[in-house]
Amino acid sequence: MDITRRDAIARSGSTLAGLSIGTLTAQKLSAQTALAPQEWPATLVELPRRAGFPVDLPLNPDGSAPEHPESEAGPITEGPRLMWRTPDRQTPAVESDYRRMTIKVDTRGLAKLGGTLHFSDLEPLPRVSHTFLLQCGAPAPTGIVKWTGVRFADFAAMLGLVPGTHYARFVAADGFYVDEDLDTLRHPQVMLAWLMNDQPIPPQNGAPLRLIIPFRYGNRSIKSITEMVFSTPGLPRPPLAG
Repeated sequence: MDITRRDAIARSGSTLAGLSIGTLTAQKLSAQTALAPQEWPATLVELPRRAGFPVDLPLNPDGSAPEHPESEAGPITEGPRLMWRTPDRQTPAVESDYRRMTIKVDTRGLAKLGGTLHFSDLEPLPRVSHTFLLQCGAPAPTGIVKWTGVRFADFAAMLGLVPGTHYARFVAADGFYVDEDLDTLRHPQVMLAWLMNDQPIPPQNGAPLRLIIPFRYGNRSIKSITEMVFSTPGLPRPPLAG
């Protein structure tokens, strides 16, 4: 159990006072301060699954996400799925206007382009719109949304990534990050989106730019991207002698 510094000082003072008047014996003090050992199974055992969560993703047989008609699109219901990883769980202060986005793109020598991404870099790419439910794992998820942006595959091609680039890390304005492999990111349903239901994405929903991976749980569709880093697991092994 976490206690505040003030509580800790108060408890220490009480303990010292008790010792000074003989109300606590050494044995009693030891019993009060000792931590109970944590019981942990000595072998692998079957454990109960967390009840009702997460539910299975409603995917197509080929593993893609079902696309909904645009008529079903609507707002995302406020709730835990909008929580940020800031100390107060509130939306971080970001530049929410996608036209003024500045996103660090670190390609580490693995692409033709690198530096700072602006909206003007994305404008020439083919614009796409898809209507998906981002499944958060809850038993009754809500939030079928029309997303508009560009395919990540087109963005990657624009950067000119070399074939040996395997992973990308996306960092959000609240410090949260996700790593995804390039094969997943090049799936035709994966997007970098700046519009939600034909309007700029609100700050609480991930402005100015967010990742959309509709066939993964919603927390993989990271919001308010501030940085992208591309990497490869390691350098190719040199040829063996002889």
